[in-house]
Amino acid sequence: MKTVETTSNVKVHYTGKLTTGEIFDTSLTEGREPLEVTLGQGSLIKGFEAGLIGMTESETKTIEIEVADAYGEHREDMITEIPKEQVPEGVQVGETLQGNGPMGPINVRVVEVKEDVVVLDANHPLAGQKLIFDLEVVSVD
Repeated sequence: MKTVETTSNVKVHYTGKLTTGEIFDTSLTEGREPLEVTLGQGSLIKGFEAGLIGMTESETKTIEIEVADAYGEHREDMITEIPKEQVPEGVQVGETLQGNGPMGPINVRVVEVKEDVVVLDANHPLAGQKLIFDLEVVSVD
């Protein structure tokens, strides 16, 4: 049986939950395939990838990922106000917009609409959260 190593190509089913038990994402929804990824390329959050290392095909386990190994702390410096005329007319709290950051496109959430400005949050929606994942390794190459 193959074991997941730091550069393995892995197919994995997962269910991501918050500490409240709320599910925020799962590959087990009808019509979805398992996540297929090559480890060591930085495409997964650090704790998710670390949780897969050493697992074998068909193995299941639950991992808890601390904030630092997930999406990091919620940072106040990632919240900014911009003039209302720089966003689409009628923008509402909770909407996601795409802006330009120093490293290219970035998604931001509208957190407040004031008279002349809009408050945008560029933190990942799961920043500041401890995450829990149920994992099932489908295959290892």
